Amino acid sequence: MRRLLFVIIGLVGLAMVFAMQPARKRTPRKKAPDQRVYLVHADMLHYDQYRNRDAQVLNGNVHFTHAGARLYCDSAYFYEASNSFEAFGHVKMYQGDTLSLFSDYAFYDGNDQMAEARYNVVLKNRKTTLYTDSLNFDRLYDNAYFFEGGKMIDQGTTLTSDWGEYNTKTKMAVFNYDVKMRNKKFFLTTDTLYYDTRLSMAHIVGPSDITSGNSHIYSEMGYYDTKLERARLMDRSVLNNQGKQLIGDSVYYDSKSGLSKAFRNVVYTDSINKNRLTGEYGEYHEETGYALFTDSAVAIDFSQRDSLFMHADTFKVFTFNINTDSVYRKIHAYHHVRAYRIDVQAVCDSLVYNSKDSCMTMYDDPIVWNMSQQLVGDRIDVFLKDSVIDHAHVVDNAFSIEQLRDSVNFNQISSKEMFAYFQNGTIHEAQAKDNVLIIYYPEDEADSTLIGLNYTETTELRIYMENGKMQKIWMPKAEGTLYPMSQIPPAKKQLPGYAWYDYIRPLSKQDIFVWRPKKQ
Repeated sequence: MRRLLFVIIGLVGLAMVFAMQPARKRTPRKKAPDQRVYLVHADMLHYDQYRNRDAQVLNGNVHFTHAGARLYCDSAYFYEASNSFEAFGHVKMYQGDTLSLFSDYAFYDGNDQMAEARYNVVLKNRKTTLYTDSLNFDRLYDNAYFFEGGKMIDQGTTLTSDWGEYNTKTKMAVFNYDVKMRNKKFFLTTDTLYYDTRLSMAHIVGPSDITSGNSHIYSEMGYYDTKLERARLMDRSVLNNQGKQLIGDSVYYDSKSGLSKAFRNVVYTDSINKNRLTGEYGEYHEETGYALFTDSAVAIDFSQRDSLFMHADTFKVFTFNINTDSVYRKIHAYHHVRAYRIDVQAVCDSLVYNSKDSCMTMYDDPIVWNMSQQLVGDRIDVFLKDSVIDHAHVVDNAFSIEQLRDSVNFNQISSKEMFAYFQNGTIHEAQAKDNVLIIYYPEDEADSTLIGLNYTETTELRIYMENGKMQKIWMPKAEGTLYPMSQIPPAKKQLPGYAWYDYIRPLSKQDIFVWRPKKQ
């Protein structure tokens, strides 16, 4: 008895200890999602065991629900065993407040959450609407697929293709085969296109053509913002605009502002005026006709049989009176200008070409070479006619030098200014005015040996040429001395200011990139 009493007391004490411990809460089990398709309403329900013994036949205002979706139709076959149904007539499916699907017919599988809509299908997701005749909508992954042609309208932009898919969650669409995309400002054709409806951004991944106003773009890789009308293009994309073409490893184009920018291996070609600009960076403004090229920039004129290549740190093109009959352009080249053509080469610090009067002006230490002749001055104006030199004007401190065949002696003329006149690109008359100094080596007509050095001072000189050879010289009153070759004073062999810059002269079209300054 006593031993039983101790056991009872021990059990009571143990119970009190457990009673003092906090009660443990049971973790509630997550409720499994209901995967059943529920029939909410139908005006009439019956079975037709001869035609479709597995289905409930529903007619009139049929209403289903499944996993947050509401489905309506005029009539349906409900396959309760397979958790699916066929819907006929005015089929409508609503998912939340932003997604709706309409068609004439649909099959819905509740287990796979797959809706197969057919005939006059319309899928609406906020501001995006998709039209097709055959569409499968996977509710598990929010993907809609069409495969017999479709049209998507997104805020004024229309896309059509033979096949495509659209994700209602990510708002990303993919279009394949005969893709066309258009709005009021542009038209795009391609075979493969990705489109983000949230950003109104098209991603080009194959050969594509974009037309916008007078501009045409060809690209195989890039992005086009349909809302802002801006393109970012890669892989040597090509932009054409009324005879002008811009190519680069990457190209940026803003249709609204008409601004084009190109980066790396840039080529801008004006096929109308037959010239080209190349460089590592270039830009062009359609509205103003302004262009800029820099970083290894080269201007090429191919209007003649031999092309002229000119390099400068920067080229700028300004267009005046654009879109009028009196349009003209000014091209500015600066600094370290070097030009090469087979028959003529030139260097200067800065250059301006004005198409209004076809005048090219060279500033800051300009030097021009033609065959064995060198011409320098404070400024040189070259006037063109039909892209061929017509006449030239050397302003202030003019100095002309001709290297003779012996490469040792030089004919020289210095004056305040000089003029040269050309016919068919060949000089036929030259003039020197004010403070004219002349060193000339006459030749023996019999054997072309040098007779001596003729030093002359006068106020004006005119030289008449034919086939590159001097035919006649005219000058007013002059003072001169003829020195035999063996008696030429060393001080008389060079005029004041003489300098022969053969070490500066560009030797090829590749040599225009190597700037060589004058020696002290």
